[in-house]
Amino acid sequence: MTKRLAIVLTEGYADWECGLLMATARHECGAQTVVLTPGGKDVTSLGGVSIRSAGKAEDAAPADYDVLVLCGGTIWQSDDVPDLSAPVGRFIAAGKPVAGICDATLALGRLGLLDTRAHTGNYASQLREVVPTYRGAPLYRDQPHAVSDQGVITASGAAPVSFAREILEAIGLGSAELFDYLGLYGDEHRKVGG
Repeated sequence: MTKRLAIVLTEGYADWECGLLMATARHECGAQTVVLTPGGKDVTSLGGVSIRSAGKAEDAAPADYDVLVLCGGTIWQSDDVPDLSAPVGRFIAAGKPVAGICDATLALGRLGLLDTRAHTGNYASQLREVVPTYRGAPLYRDQPHAVSDQGVITASGAAPVSFAREILEAIGLGSAELFDYLGLYGDEHRKVGG
């Protein structure tokens, strides 16, 4: 059966954070990526790319998708933070992975999901500063790669490659060849001669 990824994009979403995941899932893995947005409204990225929504993020159901992915962007620190507690809760209860990158990790923190799971984000103090109820600081991993723990995947905005890898592995699409392919996108960050 074809895997389906629910990708939640918001107004001001960060273009680079889910682009590699979406392209790799569709082109390399034959999966379907479905863009959902808060309220089902069309959105525009930080880079000015307009996206037509396929439906309301609030209605995302684990029976329809294999993973719920929250893309980062400016909205997660604004007064317009969408309430995605219902769909996130449904996916967690169904044992299906939920992923958040960059400032979308703040949404997971607000829901208490990072209080009991290893996780990462943009920087160590961001969750404490932005989410007063956050209690997961001892489980924060200050590292440049995505972290996956108990069905929750987190990454900084600078880690779209490992974010894509963790998500694809979590839904059963990982392979050595695929991971080698994704690794090519990180090669430019290797030290020359190192």
